[in-house]
Amino acid sequence: MSKPSVAELRPVVHPAGVKDRRSGEHWAGRLYMREISLRVDRHLVNTKVTPNQVTYVMTLAGALAAPALLVPGIWGAVLGVVMVQLYLLFDCVDGELARWKKQYSLAGVYLDRVAAYLCDAAVLVGFGLRAADLWGEGRIDWLWAFLGTLAALGAVLIKSETDLVGVARHQAGKPVVQEAASELRSSGMALARKAAAALKFHRLVLGIEASLLILLLAIVDAARGDLFFSRLGVAVLAGIALLQTVLHLVSILASSRLK
Repeated sequence: MSKPSVAELRPVVHPAGVKDRRSGEHWAGRLYMREISLRVDRHLVNTKVTPNQVTYVMTLAGALAAPALLVPGIWGAVLGVVMVQLYLLFDCVDGELARWKKQYSLAGVYLDRVAAYLCDAAVLVGFGLRAADLWGEGRIDWLWAFLGTLAALGAVLIKSETDLVGVARHQAGKPVVQEAASELRSSGMALARKAAAALKFHRLVLGIEASLLILLLAIVDAARGDLFFSRLGVAVLAGIALLQTVLHLVSILASSRLK
């Protein structure tokens, strides 16, 4: 059986709205990864590979970001970026493969969310351990490992707060929340939320953005010969994660999503 062309795949695996989802599509997917994933899809759609199997590989790639970041120097940061980019690639491929093969499952949706939690947490925990200087000649400073873990906990809690809206509504017998319900009832809070969204500082605790930041800081630290900026980055991400955890919870309670 011949492989479908990219032109044949695109309308099926990228139906209208896929790239425009407000909270479901990452900027990297829209910018470049959806085009790369189409080329990978061609080699998988006529095989016995299932979407869930791709999701398992995606989960493994995300989890491997943590040990990758423990490799000393710039190469560890590069490996971390590679693992996260592979995670993103397979995150695109599993859904596209499901659309082409019409193989949908709740298990696939569930596994996809688990992988998202795991990747973000792995990057931040790995960053903290990296900043603790596990392989250095001096004393291991566990403070940075603690702060990295704290940032990971915040990142997971932020995702949980969003997902638990659906859980709460389901248990109350209410329909799936609509996009408009996320709008805040208070004009002052809505303005603050728009300002925060414009700055996008909260995205730094997501695995993709965090891995790129880690690479940038690793390059600067390599030039300096120390871990000053990596450690500063861990502290900043921990602060952002904790602040965003609280602000996100408040924004949910102040919106109509739980009404």
